[in-house]
Amino acid sequence: MARFLAFLVLLIPGIMAAAGIKFMRDTLFADLLAPFPALWLQFITGALFLTVSLWFFAGFLLHRDRKRGKVQKRFVK
Repeated sequence: MARFLAFLVLLIPGIMAAAGIKFMRDTLFADLLAPFPALWLQFITGALFLTVSLWFFAGFLLHRDRKRGKVQKRFVK
């Protein structure tokens, strides 16, 4: 059950990152999607989605590795 919950916790940022990449790609090809009034807003939203999801994923991995003692000395609290 714990592994399934961890999978779900990581699935949401993964979907968010994929959506962020799609928003930025569509902006690059000048394809404006429905909820966005301007291309620059679509790109900023995509970059924000990608950044937040990568930040969450990296923090999750760092927390897990700290618990297992698999980090370098500079990352130990």
